[in-house]
Amino acid sequence: MSEELLTTYQLAPSILSADFSRLGEEIKTVMDAGVRVIHVDVMDGHYVPNITIGPVVVAGIARQVREAGGILDVHLMIENPERYVEAFAKAGADWICVHVEASTHLNMTLSQIRAAGCKAGVSLNPATPLVALQEVGGDIDFALMMTVNPGFSGQEFISSVVPKIERARKLLPPEVGLEVDGGVDADTIETVLDTGANLFVAGSAVFGAADPAAAAGELMNAMAARTG
Repeated sequence: MSEELLTTYQLAPSILSADFSRLGEEIKTVMDAGVRVIHVDVMDGHYVPNITIGPVVVAGIARQVREAGGILDVHLMIENPERYVEAFAKAGADWICVHVEASTHLNMTLSQIRAAGCKAGVSLNPATPLVALQEVGGDIDFALMMTVNPGFSGQEFISSVVPKIERARKLLPPEVGLEVDGGVDADTIETVLDTGANLFVAGSAVFGAADPAAAAGELMNAMAARTG
């Protein structure tokens, strides 16, 4: 299941924008609508100017997501991510993504993620050159291109990153997934679909909508149209 999701069109709603007082209900709503990837944004207040959640929350939702046929996509926007890989893997993460800019020994961290039984991903911020990805292309299962500066949900999509995403798709082997995170909504989905990316993180566009299931459905319908 995890490998299939990596290389097909998938919407990954970010729980960063969900109502945490009823998180289980929010997750059920979008998974009942067809979502199979739940994105978890982890921030430490150092690498990015915000503090969010840790392994305890991942452990709290892992069973629900798995029983619904889904996976947990954990995005570590933290310093020294290697210190927390095992904790998130044990908590139930299926995919773990770390930032090029935050990991001193990136190859070792990616090997650590795979050794923990998870798919390994690497993320680049909008201004980070794509060359950083070339050096680890053979060590990753997916790459994540940030289309906002990480730290907060609801930011505006940075359109100047689009050519970099297109170049990333040409650089990466076909079995490596390509994820886009930041400002993805009904207005920008066609733009990111045109880049060759196949995984799309959407936070406020889904959980911030009056009807999250309908919002997720609209984005997934746009993806489905590309395969029809």
